[in-house]
Order: sequence, then C-alpha cells, then structure tokens
Amino acid sequence: MGDTTATPATDPAVKKGELASDAGRARRPRFLPGSVATHLALGLGALVMVFPFCWQLLTALKSLAEVSRVPPTFLPDDWRWASFDEVFTALPFREMLTNSALNTLGRTAGQLVFCSLAAYAFARMRFRGRDALFGLFLSVLMVPSSLLVLPQYDIIQSLGLLNSAPALFLPGMFSAFGTFLLRQAFLALPRELEEAARIDGAGSFRVFWSVMLPLIRPALAALAVITAMAAWNDLLWPLIVNTDPEAMPISAGLTSLEGQYETNYPVMMAGSLIASLPMLLVYVFLQRHFVQSVAASGVKG
Repeated sequence: MGDTTATPATDPAVKKGELASDAGRARRPRFLPGSVATHLALGLGALVMVFPFCWQLLTALKSLAEVSRVPPTFLPDDWRWASFDEVFTALPFREMLTNSALNTLGRTAGQLVFCSLAAYAFARMRFRGRDALFGLFLSVLMVPSSLLVLPQYDIIQSLGLLNSAPALFLPGMFSAFGTFLLRQAFLALPRELEEAARIDGAGSFRVFWSVMLPLIRPALAALAVITAMAAWNDLLWPLIVNTDPEAMPISAGLTSLEGQYETNYPVMMAGSLIASLPMLLVYVFLQRHFVQSVAASGVKG
C-alpha cells in the first residue's frame, strides 16, 4: 500500500507557502542598529541644513522690534507679511533681479561654450605640448580669485563697461574648473564613436557638435548648475564694478539694506528668500544630472 501523505518538500502547497514566507521575510524591513543610527544622523544633518532657512522665513515674518528683542524668540508674536511688500519699495528690486538674471545667463552660456570647446581640444585633439599646456591651464585654479580683481577691473574700465550688465558676466565666462570637468566627460567617451563619424565624412566641428557634445549633457547640466549658483550669489565683483543701484544684481543690492546704526532684518530676510527661489528651482530641475556628473567625474580619470 502506497503512502498518500505528502512530505513538506514535495507538497506544492507547502512549497508555495514557504516561498511566500521567504518573500515576506525579504520584503520585511530590517531595523538594524547601524541603519537606525545612520537614519538618525541623516535626519539630524537635514535639520541642521534646513534650520537656517526656517529661521530666515520666521525672521521675515517678525517686526523689527521683535527681531531686536533679547533673548530672541523663535516664533513671531504677530505674523507680519508686510516685509515682502516693503522690499520692493526699499530697493529697485525688479531691476536688480533682471541684472542678476543677465549676469547668470551670460556667465553660464559663456562657460558652456568656451569650456566645452577647450575641453574637447584638450581631451580629443592631438597637438604638441597639449598635456603641458593643460597643466599650465589648470594652474590657474591655484591663484586666489581676489588677486585677479584689480587687472580685471582695469580691463573693464578701459572698455568703458562700468555700471553695465556685460561688466558683471564678462570675466566669469571663462573657467579652468569648467574645462577640467568637461574634459573628464569627453575622456570617458569611446573613441570608436569619433572614428565612425569621421569615416562617414564628418569634420572636426561636426564631430564635436553632433556626436560628442550631446553625449556629455549630464556634465553640461552640472556645470550649468554650478556656474549659475556662483553667478547668482556673487557679491565682491558686482560691488566693485557696478556701484549704481539700478545696475547692481540682487546679491549686491541686499547689502544696501544694512544701515550704519540699524539694519531692517525682516526686509533683508524677505528679499533674500525671494532672491533664492530662482536658484532653488534650477537645482530642483537639474539635480539628477548634477549628481550623476559630479560622481562620474570623480571616479574617471
């Protein structure tokens, strides 16, 4: 007489139950002590990063007397939104935002054009002394930017461009760092793509523009984000070349709210919040390309 009782190893129902149990265990989150500590550290870091923005917003919603109170208060006694209107009367805010936009667009477009051309030449073209010239080019990164202010000011003054939009972005259209970043991206591309395009009859500029440049879009996006943020937040150079309030960008214009005896901090914080919104939107839209490109350029030589 045969044995009709199914063993756990051969019964399909038992096996299905074991598989479901294994899948459930695989999906079950693991609360390891190290993982909890990591999440706590990340949460604490996030709070530290977000706290200045929260304090900035709460300061903009307080009155000037409440901001000057000792000890300081965290939440406003009376939520006051008038500072966001007063910033448009205290400063030529729209003109300053326009100047900031022109400065940012000019610097970003210039660096994307000039740095991509220089990077392609250093990465893909063969000429005598290329590596030595690139090393000399990178040595500019070791020169403090403050040492270049005086000669750049003399050039802008000799061209008669003081208190104008080109004075803001002309010196920032060239960057050794941007050339280095894009050169790393060009070096990562396979040479067979370039050779195939040349076999099809493409010239050097056609290979650069139609084949190689579209393939480094993440690096271009990263350079655009870095340059745009630096141009939008630049303070020293605009204060030197554009002293007319209507020719200043918003980063320099906000400093005029700081008085000799008293500073209207609520209005200053409101203006800073409005001025930071465009860069926040740019980073939100391009952050994926920015992270990918910076990570790739750090591991490929």
